[in-house]
Amino acid sequence: MKDRQTRIEVRRLRVDRRQFLFGAAATLLAGPAEANVPVAYDPNAMPAMDSRAGFIDWMRKNRGEDAGFLGQRWDRFQALLAHKDIWDLRDKRAYLMTPREEFVTKANLSRAYEWHYLDIGYGVTITGPHSVARMTNSLEIKPGDKVLEIGTGSGYQSAYLSNLTDKVFSIEIIKPLAARTRALYDALIARGYSEYKAITTRNADGYYGWQEEAPFDKVIVTCGIDHIPPPLLQQLKPNGMMVIPVGPPGAQHVLKVTKHQEADGTFQVTRADIYNGGTLSFVPFTKLEGDAIKGTHNGP
Repeated sequence: MKDRQTRIEVRRLRVDRRQFLFGAAATLLAGPAEANVPVAYDPNAMPAMDSRAGFIDWMRKNRGEDAGFLGQRWDRFQALLAHKDIWDLRDKRAYLMTPREEFVTKANLSRAYEWHYLDIGYGVTITGPHSVARMTNSLEIKPGDKVLEIGTGSGYQSAYLSNLTDKVFSIEIIKPLAARTRALYDALIARGYSEYKAITTRNADGYYGWQEEAPFDKVIVTCGIDHIPPPLLQQLKPNGMMVIPVGPPGAQHVLKVTKHQEADGTFQVTRADIYNGGTLSFVPFTKLEGDAIKGTHNGP
C-alpha cells in the first residue's frame, strides 16, 4: 500500500511540475491568441506569397493566427527579401510558417518582428529575424536532414528548422530556460503545431555536441565563440555544413563551415563568411563546470 501511495505521489509531482512549467511559459511568453490550429500540419502546404492580403487570408484559414502579427510577419519578409537574407523557396516558407510572436516575452510582444535582438531573460536574447533567416538559408537544409542547434534559447530557431526537416536536436545550457522552452513547445504542440514534435531538446553544454545522436548533416550555433569547437566538427557527417559566429566578444564573423571528404577518405574544412566580412554580436558561448555555468569557451 505504501509503495502504491509513493507512486501516486511521484505522478502528482510530475503533473504539478508540468503544470508549473506550462504556467510559467504562458505567463512569460503568452502569444496574442491561444487558438488551436484549425488545419492539420502539412509539410508540403505553401502559404500564399504573391500578396500581403493573400498570405494573411491563407494563414488565418490554415493556421488560425492573429492577422495583426501576420501582417508584421509579411512586412518583415519583404525586408528579408530586399536585404537578400532569404532566397530559397523552402526557407521562405519556413520563415512565413513560424509564429515569432509565440517565442518573445510578453514585454516584447509588440516588437516581435523588429530587426533587433530582444531580451528573453537569463541574460540571453532571441536572435533577430534577418540573422536567423540568413544563417538558416546558408545551411541548405533538405527534408530528412539531421540538424543540431547549439543554444535553444527562446525556441524560435528550432521552430523555424522544424519547417525544413523532421529531425531537429537542440541543446540549451541554461537549465530553467531549457525547461521553459520545452514547456512552450509542448503547449504549442497541444494547440496543433505538430511540426514541433520534430524537436528534441536537452539541457547540457553544447560545446561537446550530442554524441549519442551524431553524426549530423547540419549544425547551427547561435552563440559567439573565438574558434570552431572540435567536437562539433567531428560530429558533422562527411560533406556536412555548420554555421557558427566566430570571433572576439561583440564582433563575430558568421562562418559557413563545410567538411569535405576527399577521394582518399581524408577531410578538408572550408570556411566562407556569410556576411562578406561584416560582424555581428552574439551572446557568449558559455560553459558548464559541474552544474554551474562559469565563464565561456573562448581561448585555446
